[in-house]
Amino acid sequence: MIQPDKILTLGQLKASGWKSRSVKQEMRENLVAALREGKDWMPGIVGFEDTVLKHLIQAILSRHHVLLLGLRGQGKTRILRQLAGLLDEGMPILAGSEINDNPYAPISAYGIGLVREQGDEAPIAWVGRQERYGEKLATPDVSMADLIGDIDPVKALNQRISLGHEGAIQYGLVPRSHRGIFVVNELPDLQPRIQVGLLNILEEGDIQIRGFKVRLPLDLMMAFSANPEDYTNRGNIITPLKDRIESQILTHYPKNIAAASRITAQEAWLKRGDGSAVVLADGFATLVEGIAFEARDDKDFIDPKSGVSARLPIAAMELLYSAVEMRMITTGEKKSRARLLDLEAAVAGITGKVELVYAGEQEGPLSVARMLIGKSIKSFFSRHFRDPYNKKEKNPEANPYHPVLTWFEEGHILVLNDKQDDAAFWKALNLIPGFGDVVRKCALPGSGVVTEGDEAAFWMELVLEGLALHGRLAKENLTEGFRYRDAMADILERG
Repeated sequence: MIQPDKILTLGQLKASGWKSRSVKQEMRENLVAALREGKDWMPGIVGFEDTVLKHLIQAILSRHHVLLLGLRGQGKTRILRQLAGLLDEGMPILAGSEINDNPYAPISAYGIGLVREQGDEAPIAWVGRQERYGEKLATPDVSMADLIGDIDPVKALNQRISLGHEGAIQYGLVPRSHRGIFVVNELPDLQPRIQVGLLNILEEGDIQIRGFKVRLPLDLMMAFSANPEDYTNRGNIITPLKDRIESQILTHYPKNIAAASRITAQEAWLKRGDGSAVVLADGFATLVEGIAFEARDDKDFIDPKSGVSARLPIAAMELLYSAVEMRMITTGEKKSRARLLDLEAAVAGITGKVELVYAGEQEGPLSVARMLIGKSIKSFFSRHFRDPYNKKEKNPEANPYHPVLTWFEEGHILVLNDKQDDAAFWKALNLIPGFGDVVRKCALPGSGVVTEGDEAAFWMELVLEGLALHGRLAKENLTEGFRYRDAMADILERG
């Protein structure tokens, strides 16, 4: 095994038996080894195993440049950054080289001169994976000098050389990523004339700087990310460049709630580390993820072309935890259960993450956010409970929700306060006589509804929300919670 700390010269490197490989070949071989050993070569990427990652594996095995194409919040940047994990832990370069010169085949004037002058005594340095990864966010002001390089008068002056000397070149980000990976994020934002500058790199593997005759044969794995929306709204990828990117891989949002929940649990900051404990009922994660799924399906208020980022449920879950945490600070409790009314805190995490069409702007971001929460709750309710408004039911008393509805029809009002401690909240729910029995009778077979213990409060609150969302109860938003009352009485009072 090669020990980098003991290999300090070119001669020692030759004696060690180290062999040079191209970047793409190195990534290919390391990926093959990881797959054979069953290693997780793309940690933290969930829900892409049979789609994006499958195609990415095929692209790397084919030694392709790659473009990830997808809407915002689909993990494109994270995937590209983790490609560095397929590089060797350490790579030898000629010490002092700005562009990671291969000791066996230097391409810069500095590297060639160093080997010519010192031979096997030329000093060697080692660079790690992350040092071989370069990245640039494409913006309209990115220049050729940023990416490729330019003449540096200060450098020429310090070295006392003319501006026509190769040593006066200030290398850009691309040549500094020689023998590594270079990523351009949001590629369509790059001006077409700058995109043209990438053509030679992808096809011939070299660059030209200004009027110099020097050509640097770079060894690079190039990767890009782009949003389909950019093709019409902000910019375009020029056809010759798309043609030179051998693999274009489409990303997507999680295809099911289970995968989405795993992503949120992995990314959200939920372990606050202060000794307090937020307890979530089993269905809460599904409810939070459902908000994003409802937003992606909405065609009336939300622009589908902009996408709904996976960051929405992450922010919503963090705000939900913070709402419970704030209550515990007030009540002095060390443990508290999340409530449906705590989802009101998630509104702040929704409003900035959805692009509204005209109808949505007229409705207002606050109303749209609450509408999405309501749709998620209603959908979840329908999967666990019977229809609360069965038109085929001739006898109202046969409706399993009848005891609850009757209690409200008698003029009772229920106020649930987000500042109540758990004991007071449970007491408020149980003001409705036999509420637990109603929940049990209304639950669908095999739905997993809990009617006893602390978790029962979640399902009781869900029944109230379900009845309100189906128009059987009136619900009013208060500063510190919700108020439920008989729907007809509310109509008469307001009318």
